[in-house]
Amino acid sequence: MRYTAGEIADLLHGVVYGDRTLPLTGFTAADRARSGDLTFAENKTFFERAEQGAASAILIDKDYTSQRKVLIKVQDARIAFAKVVPLFFPEPKPAKGIHPTAVISPKAKVHPTACIGAHCIICDDVSIGARSILHGNIYIDEASQIGDDCSIFHNVTLYPRTEICNRVRIHAGTVIGSDGFGYVQEGGAHLKVPQVGHVIIQDDVEIGANVTIDRGALGPTLIGKGTKIDNLVQIAHNVVIGEHSLIIAQTGVAGSTKLGHHVTLAGQVGLAGHLRIGNNVTVAAQSGVMHDIGDGEKWFGSPAQPDKQMKRQLLALQRLPDLMRRFNRLEKAIRSKVTAQRPPNPDDIVR
Repeated sequence: MRYTAGEIADLLHGVVYGDRTLPLTGFTAADRARSGDLTFAENKTFFERAEQGAASAILIDKDYTSQRKVLIKVQDARIAFAKVVPLFFPEPKPAKGIHPTAVISPKAKVHPTACIGAHCIICDDVSIGARSILHGNIYIDEASQIGDDCSIFHNVTLYPRTEICNRVRIHAGTVIGSDGFGYVQEGGAHLKVPQVGHVIIQDDVEIGANVTIDRGALGPTLIGKGTKIDNLVQIAHNVVIGEHSLIIAQTGVAGSTKLGHHVTLAGQVGLAGHLRIGNNVTVAAQSGVMHDIGDGEKWFGSPAQPDKQMKRQLLALQRLPDLMRRFNRLEKAIRSKVTAQRPPNPDDIVR
């Protein structure tokens, strides 16, 4: 693709310092840029590197100047980066229409503008909306719904009655709607509790590769609008995740836990079941949460605690070896003093 610096600036509501007609044919990191490329600099170090490199233009959000490069000043260079990259690297799409190897029930409703890739299986009473893309080897079970402008990548499975709203992206290998892990004991054996609920994925959610989201035991498991889920995440039955949350790799959320909006669970976080996590909560990586968390709090550790409390404990723990040495020296000195002051034991006197 080819754009001028002025066209890029107009798209980003930015200002060009230099030649607005400069043609730009690519976007890349400063250390790999060639003539004709656009790059970005979100701090002084990046800017100096970009100015010394071969890129023709630099996206900036600070008052830098250059005699060598065309500058495009925007409000936030990283946000501009996210908006510009798709211009130069548009997502490839499969051929339009329905691949001849796809198997589609006559009871399914597929919008004429949808794209159904090779070896997809679409069961009874499924609905697929406008401009949605199923890339291949995808199984959509009965009565599931997929909205408009969705992208579902290879080897995804949707169990019955899964509801996918609009502009949802689901990456390869993900399974949505499998049985929740529910059992009761009877006579020493595990009796399965039927899982008859379903899953609802709201608008603008992105789900990474090899994620599993279990359906509810009775009601739905729900992923809120705008939430982003990283690879290798497990969401259990009847979990509710609020809007615009971030669930990062290898996190597990146990059954019936409710998360508010704008929650961040960093990598390898584990949440116990039936918890209530408030709005704007952050849980640091590798934390194990066993208690409810109020709005706006930051927790970490295993078991997780409020961050200030946990930091004090970690600082104290770092001092523990030195404190133990001091204690041992003090204990030894006290014993020596007590021994020296102790009166002789008559039994110890040799007659």
